[in-house]
Amino acid sequence: MKNTYSKQDKKYLQQFGARVRALRKQAGFSQEDFALEIGLDRTYMGGVERGERNLALLNIRKIARGLKITESELLKVK
Repeated sequence: MKNTYSKQDKKYLQQFGARVRALRKQAGFSQEDFALEIGLDRTYMGGVERGERNLALLNIRKIARGLKITESELLKVK
């Protein structure tokens, strides 16, 4: 069964993904290297950055720790 998201939900996921991508690049990681560093699959990270994934809380923590920022900093989506 596939999840369906509202337009607002999709927009938020895309904004979050864009933030993750920008912070990852700013930290000097390729997508593949970052995924390896935090123990997630590269294709999963690609889905996150494209706004296709609704992340679990523990994965948000992994991403934040990998970027050396707090979870609240990561979630500051404009």
